[in-house]
Formats: sequence, C-alpha cells, structure tokens
Amino acid sequence: TVVLGELDGDRLTYRAVNSCIQFVGALDGKQLLTVEDLAAPDGTLHPCQQAMVDCHGSQCGFCTPGFVMSLFALYHEPGAPDRNRIDDALAGNLCRCTGYGPIAAAAKAMKAGSRPDHFAREAETVAALKALDDGTMAGLEAGGRRYFAPRSVDALARLLLEYPGATILAGGTDVGLWVTKQLRRLGPIIAIGEVAELKKISVDDRWIEIGAAVTYTDALATIEAHYPDIAEMMRRLGSEQIRNAGTIGGNIANGSPIGDAPPPLIALGSRLVLRRGDRYRELALEDFFLDYGKQDRQPGEFVVAVRVPVSDSRRILRCYKISKRFDQDITASLGAFALTLADGEVEDIRICYGGMAPVPKRARQAEAALKGKAWTRENVEGASWILSEDYTPISDMRASARYRLRVAQNLLRKFFIETTEPAARTRIMAERRAAHARA
Repeated sequence: TVVLGELDGDRLTYRAVNSCIQFVGALDGKQLLTVEDLAAPDGTLHPCQQAMVDCHGSQCGFCTPGFVMSLFALYHEPGAPDRNRIDDALAGNLCRCTGYGPIAAAAKAMKAGSRPDHFAREAETVAALKALDDGTMAGLEAGGRRYFAPRSVDALARLLLEYPGATILAGGTDVGLWVTKQLRRLGPIIAIGEVAELKKISVDDRWIEIGAAVTYTDALATIEAHYPDIAEMMRRLGSEQIRNAGTIGGNIANGSPIGDAPPPLIALGSRLVLRRGDRYRELALEDFFLDYGKQDRQPGEFVVAVRVPVSDSRRILRCYKISKRFDQDITASLGAFALTLADGEVEDIRICYGGMAPVPKRARQAEAALKGKAWTRENVEGASWILSEDYTPISDMRASARYRLRVAQNLLRKFFIETTEPAARTRIMAERRAAHARA
C-alpha cells in the first residue's frame, strides 16, 4: 500500500492504493508517498507511525508499512474516525500477528499528536504539482510500446480511432493483473484517468450520470443517497485501495460475468453511453453484454458514462452479494431485485443475477411469472423454481452449479421476506453489522 496525493483545487487529497497494479504513467502529476517518506527530516515519526509504536500495533513488521500508509491516508480525513470507518480503511491490509485490535487502537490514537512540519507545507507540494501541469497529454514509450494519457474526451476519441486495438486503462484493478499474473505484454495503452469529462457525476430529475473514470470511492456518496443497498455492496467490493482506483465504468466495460456493479444497475434499468469518433450512442446496459468475453463495443469505441435512474419512492431495490468471505472476495452469486407494487400486486419487477450465466442476466421467465400477480409467498415460491429455466449455472472454484441455483432461489425468498416484514429487514441488517464487527 502506498498513498497518492492528487490535486483537488488548491489542496491535496490523499488516497491509499495498491502499488503492485499501478502503471507508472498513472503517477504523472501526482505525489507518491511510501512509508519511507513519513518521518520528519530529524527522524521524528509521523503521528500514525508513533501511534503504531505506542499501541504495540507492529509485531513481525512484514505488514506494518502497508498498515501505516492506510493509516496515513485515514489521518488526513476530517474528523475522528469511528470503528466502522477504521475497519473499512484497514480492510485491505493483512495481519496475522496482532489480531488487528492494537492497529485499530492506533487509528483512534494517532490524531492526538502534532502534525509534522513537512506535511504542514502542503501548499508547496500543490504549487509544485501545478507547475508540472502544462495541459498537454502525458505519453511514454519504451521497447516499442506506448502509453497515452489524454486530457479531454475529444483527444481520447481521436486516439482510439488511431489505435482501435489499444488497451483502455481506467483504474487498472483488472488490467494490472493481466501484467502481474498473466504476464501479458500490452500494446498501446490509453489511460482515461485524466479525462476531466469522464470523471464527473451529475444528477437531474431522471438520471444519475456516472462518468467512465469515476472511482467507486467518488461515486459512493451519490449512490448511497439514492440506493443504500448498492452502496453497502460497493463497500464489500474489494478493499479501500481498490475502490480508490477501480471505476464503475471499468467494471462494466470488462464484461465480467461476476462483476458486482452490473446486476443492480441492470435491475434498475440503467443505460450506457458510448462514443466512437464524433458519434455517440446509447443502449440499455443489459444489451451491452452479448456473451462471455464479448460486449457490444466496436473497435475504437469507449464507454462515456452509465446512466442510472434516480430513486423512486415506489420502487424497492435490494442486492445481495454471496461470497466465501464477507469482505473482498470474488462473487459466487449476486442477486439484484427492483420491485414496484400497486395495491399488493406486482406492477413491475426486474431480477438480475451475476455469476449465474456467461453474462449478467435478467430472470425474464421468473419476472413474467410474478408481474400482475399478488406479491405473496406462494407466488414468489413458484417463481423461485422457475429460476432453473432462466439459468444454467456452472460449477467452478467459487461454487457448484447446484449451490448457485439454490442460493438464487433463496435470495428471491429473502427479498420477499424483507419487503413484507420490515422488522425482519431491520433484524437482518443489525445481524449483518454485528457479524461484520466480529469479523
């Protein structure tokens, strides 16, 4: 874990990221901080380091640098973090010695100290980074391979027409693994992290529009205001280091059948905006996924934004992620349900699962069995069995086909219980929080 300082107007925003999957071009115009940078010139430890010493948060020392950097990023957030925020900040770091208790204690204690002078001079770093920013596109070339970082969406569109087979890089949380795990030598890379138009979120009376380069971290507050269940799922999606880099647009564009973002967005009826050259087009998000590893994206075309319907007081949305661990685990199955009732009958329902087919896919036959019918246990039970006609899941390292189908059926039953027994929903959420705290 390292920390990147990024310009945000006249100040710096500090965020922890995983160094192992960062492309060096993505560091352009940013401040890179490692654990060696934190102590003052005279050797005085940074408050987060000193708190680790005082609270006995370090034993073997192998994991300590990563924890310190996560604490450093947390230190620069306003206010005193509560235990839930501390747990989220530290969830991407692994310790087998301390049991995390002393490290969490250090997170609570670190703001009691004074701030070292070299981080009080943040204005100097801001000025230095601004001086580096001449508004031109960053580019690297080595060994016949090229890396581009355009600054505008028009420049991005032109580059992709020139290099239609280029790898489009957003947060690198997937593409980075192609290099470190699959040892792939990528051709031209076109990074979108500096395209201002793709880093915006806008909300009007119909849509929440999330640009393709918006990270999960930056989208979280807006999503939570409209759809708390999606926000809760996002908190379990990778670590904070991953959410600080990974993008919703990238999770969609890579076409993974187990991507966590598409099922709830499809259930809501979200739409995707794409561009090739000067031409834009828009399609339903569910129509973007054609088959395993195949998306409706032409050479030179890129995702501009995803449009998510704003929350509707009549529509109930729930999404449930099933994995072997509560946090930071690949999904075995993810169910998303959007329901509108009228006088106890199903006016509309959209059901979408991930991990059940080669692509994120709606349960259209189960939906048809419920539309226009009373929202009753009997009808829901009947629809749950119809799911076997909608999906033919596979067995793999994450789960067996039989398990996946049983889970899908049970998630529909769970959704019914939560929509008809509000006390059950409250109890389930309380139990989930308690289990998270124990973990």
